[in-house]
Amino acid sequence: MDKTNLVLIVVAVVLVLFAGAQAVQLAELRAGGGAGAASASSGTLDMSGWTADEKMMYEHHGTLPARLQKQSVAPASGGMVGGC
Repeated sequence: MDKTNLVLIVVAVVLVLFAGAQAVQLAELRAGGGAGAASASSGTLDMSGWTADEKMMYEHHGTLPARLQKQSVAPASGGMVGGC
């Protein structure tokens, strides 16, 4: 087997494992109601109390507002993206 083929196979296996882990996480999120913000009847988020900026951040980046995130998660130091 060629070294290039071996590297490609390893990369493909890692990507498949990553996709599988993400699928499991997504299934758990959907089953758990999505951080307690999902409507039981429609399965969508209730954005009625959200600001326009919070809606944009969720729609474009998938970021939930801090008040909806689990309390057990420690906030990032300084609150900056990238931690610099």
